[in-house]
Amino acid sequence: MIAKSIAILESLLHPSGLFSASRKDVKTGYNLCWIRDTVYAALGFEAVKNTAAVKKVYHALLDLLLKHEYKIDWMIRQPNPKAAFRYIHARYDPMTMKELWEEWGNKQNDAIGVILFKIGELENKGVKIIRNRADLRILQKLVNYIEAIHYWHDKDNGMWEGNEEVHASSIGACVAGLKTIAKISGIEVSKQLIENGEKALQQLLPRESESKEVDLALLSLIYPYDVATPHQREMILKNVEEKLVRNKGVVRYVGDKYYNENGAEAEWTFGFPWLAIIYKQLNNPEKYAHYTRKTLEVMNEKGEMPELYYGKTDRHNENTPLAWGQALCITAMADSE
Repeated sequence: MIAKSIAILESLLHPSGLFSASRKDVKTGYNLCWIRDTVYAALGFEAVKNTAAVKKVYHALLDLLLKHEYKIDWMIRQPNPKAAFRYIHARYDPMTMKELWEEWGNKQNDAIGVILFKIGELENKGVKIIRNRADLRILQKLVNYIEAIHYWHDKDNGMWEGNEEVHASSIGACVAGLKTIAKISGIEVSKQLIENGEKALQQLLPRESESKEVDLALLSLIYPYDVATPHQREMILKNVEEKLVRNKGVVRYVGDKYYNENGAEAEWTFGFPWLAIIYKQLNNPEKYAHYTRKTLEVMNEKGEMPELYYGKTDRHNENTPLAWGQALCITAMADSE
């Protein structure tokens, strides 16, 4: 099962080192690359200790950021007014690394936080991602960038590219990113910059935002970021399991309109392996086994993890396989210790 999932994941990787979010020929736009999706997709390679593939992905992401360094410089130099088009965009052509200018809820601060977090974490584990001074320079500029936008109270579109609000999942990603990248020699992160985010997080949690009490994105604060306190973690898990878990997946939030049919929210399959990973880390074998079984049940006949099933149905949408979901499946099932 793991070998099949790895082969599926590899089929979504471009020679550039970037992932398509789904099949390369899908017509929904998921043939494009999202920064966040690419980072989460690389977790699958990391779980099976394919270090060469992991490095290829992160080197591609660093090259992408270096290609758009002028834009990062502009925001650092002149953070106001913070027009949406001036943010580091979420989507790119996976072959040319060209930015997609179409308005798409592109203010996604967690995408920057997750890059800092994973590169910092990998480096601290001895996996050398940083190649040269240019890489070090762009990572420092990402720190300066999220400081310039005042990430701790910046209204972004969040993980789901929705309304502009202050999102706990975005703040948490930046806090985790700053904490891990600060351990890298040559990167400067002020203590105050981290504390600003931590304070904002304490005021928001266990909510995701002003409009969303419970949100699937909050799981990221437990895994991979580990920035939630034990009590916050308990509340997040309780709320997600009581209010968002369904038969074929986990809904992103109550009232989600994306692929909503007849008033039933879409059920996202990657919620199951995400919960499995968390319960494995919390040493809860019963819940780990439960969510692993649920993960296997929602795979299609090809062993693919679809993006979602239409609410209360056995029909999945065309974004299959979803790179991010396939990677979380691998991570849940592989012995990555």
